[in-house]
Amino acid sequence: MNLIKLLLVDDDPLVRAGLSFMLGGADDIEIVGEASDGAQVAGRVAELRPDVVLMDIRMPTMDGLAATEALRKRPDAPEVIVLTTFHADEQVLRALRAGAAGFVLKDTPPAEIVAAVRAVAAGEPVLSPSVTQQLITQVTEVGPQQGRRERALERLAPLGEREREVAVAVGRGASNADIAAELYLSVATVKAHVSRVLTKLDLNNRVQIALLAHDAGLLDGVE
Repeated sequence: MNLIKLLLVDDDPLVRAGLSFMLGGADDIEIVGEASDGAQVAGRVAELRPDVVLMDIRMPTMDGLAATEALRKRPDAPEVIVLTTFHADEQVLRALRAGAAGFVLKDTPPAEIVAAVRAVAAGEPVLSPSVTQQLITQVTEVGPQQGRRERALERLAPLGEREREVAVAVGRGASNADIAAELYLSVATVKAHVSRVLTKLDLNNRVQIALLAHDAGLLDGVE
């Protein structure tokens, strides 16, 4: 069994102790280290090479948002799950845009946090694009919407017609099986299209595809 190497990042030692106790009971997760501030993350990641980082979003010197943005720019970046108190939070949305695989609330049941760590380590999303869309609708965005739409459409320009259709379907929260049935493709072909979309757009995960499709206005009026 391959152990999932996990780094805990939170400025509250009691929170770190609680998470360590919770996650330490999973036989496939190894907590390789801790950090008390975002400024320590780069060094700890280089030293410990974790598979997943569980990252608090609010810390005094460097917050989890800045740390996530810096971390996800690395070519060998671990996956990041954001820890937060509020699910409808502008900073959570910005962390997802920066490449975080998802977020969990600090009062999430232990089994669900363990499941989230396992999911991202396996390359699966922690939250569906439909949940991301709900977050978008609850958060007041910063910056001009028109400029964001134009930038998103420009980023999507390299996609072929089929890849664009797949990107929109991912944005709606459809699974690979649902997309395959809708577009009369095999699941393997859908997976290949999703991989190409991620590569062409230099994105990390399906959540970022959903956010980009939303920004481009491709989901307007979509139920």
